[in-house]
Amino acid sequence: MLIDSLSQIVGESAASPVEDSDSGMRNFPDENPNPVMRLSRQGHLLYANRASAPLLNTWQQQAGGNIQGESLSMLLEAVQSASLRQADFICEDKVFTVVFAPVAGSDYLNVYALDTTEMKKVQLALQAALDEIGQLKNRLQQENRYLQDEIKQVLGADAIIGESDAQKKLLQKVRQVTKTDTTVLITGETGTGKELIARAIHAGSDRKDRPLVKVNCAALPVGLIESELFGHEKGAFTGASSRKIGRFELADGGTIFLDEISDLPLELQSKLLRVLQEGEIERVGGNRTIGVDVRVIAATNRILAQSISDGEFREDLFYRLNVFPIMCPPLRNRKTDIAMLTHHFLQKYGTKIGKRIDTIDAPILARLQAYNWPGNVRELENIIERSIILSEGNTLQLDEAFDLNITPNAQPGIRTIKEVELEMMQSALEDCQWIIEGHSGAAERLGIAPSTLRERIKKHDLQRSGSDACKRLSA
Repeated sequence: MLIDSLSQIVGESAASPVEDSDSGMRNFPDENPNPVMRLSRQGHLLYANRASAPLLNTWQQQAGGNIQGESLSMLLEAVQSASLRQADFICEDKVFTVVFAPVAGSDYLNVYALDTTEMKKVQLALQAALDEIGQLKNRLQQENRYLQDEIKQVLGADAIIGESDAQKKLLQKVRQVTKTDTTVLITGETGTGKELIARAIHAGSDRKDRPLVKVNCAALPVGLIESELFGHEKGAFTGASSRKIGRFELADGGTIFLDEISDLPLELQSKLLRVLQEGEIERVGGNRTIGVDVRVIAATNRILAQSISDGEFREDLFYRLNVFPIMCPPLRNRKTDIAMLTHHFLQKYGTKIGKRIDTIDAPILARLQAYNWPGNVRELENIIERSIILSEGNTLQLDEAFDLNITPNAQPGIRTIKEVELEMMQSALEDCQWIIEGHSGAAERLGIAPSTLRERIKKHDLQRSGSDACKRLSA
């Protein structure tokens, strides 16, 4: 112990209250590198060697005066208890461990000190290492729980299925962006497979060995979103009994998928913008920034341009997210994929339910292709699962409830040229985020002049829509 070390300097007098004399104190050479002094019981300086100067300056001791502050408190405690008192004092860039030793039968105390700067540095480094180990352990535990949940979902995840032109274009864009670290914004209606696209991008990237952390911004309580994303320190708010690692720290080195990004509250959008710009986060209740290396993939089923116009989404955040936009086409624009998707779901749920259905009659397939599918692939999946349960034999049968979903306009039949033209224009505009001109514009995709496309948009009153394929003129 430090007191034992001090005892080697001052003899047995430092280990317990002992008899002492002025001559005994004077035996300490002035050149002794360790501070040695004598103080009255009121804190008045009686003697001090040269090495004591830093401590006396820290204790605000003036010539002929008493020591002040914490040193005086320690001295009075030693006097009152008639026993040793030990404390650490910081003097500029040094740390001294000081012992106040009352001398029995006298009106003074001897004070001995050791420079423990290096030892304190070692202790602080050790404590920092232990804290870091604790943080890593906490992170690994959370990451393990997250990956266990992820494995359960991945084992049942569907592949990206389809050979339609729309699906081929989608997969081409996925291949183009996979090997980069570029931020991706995936848009599309509910049920079009936006999460599958995010998984495919991550799985083909150099970050595939690190987690793909998912966050559903619409599902998190408003008061907990910041803590979930960025973590919190112990005591940051009521119930914060320990430090928590946020999703961004958990995804460090990997990818974070922010689903339903349009539901992120405005006050947190600015903090997300900072992460995208600076690569730094700050835990709730923390006072330091933490660097993170995370690729961001965001998704929404809303038209963000409209959310910006309504004041619900930051325009600067949109441009940060929209570096590489990917539009997932609705199922009604890729009806040639319906047969392939149906067979896939028949195999998946047939095995799960314990029924083998391997035949789809042409009229059944025609009914599936005639439906408009507002719920897209997810709705198709649910209908096929339900149909497997209700089907007898090995031939797929659709229940009567499905027929009620088909509107007269969706029944099989011949479409007019106007209907085909409107659907093509609307699909191209939605795929291109309503960009008309340029290499990635809808006019080039349709093979018409931008001025012609603008005229037809105005003529047919085409408008942005999150669910309708197009706005048709009434007869």
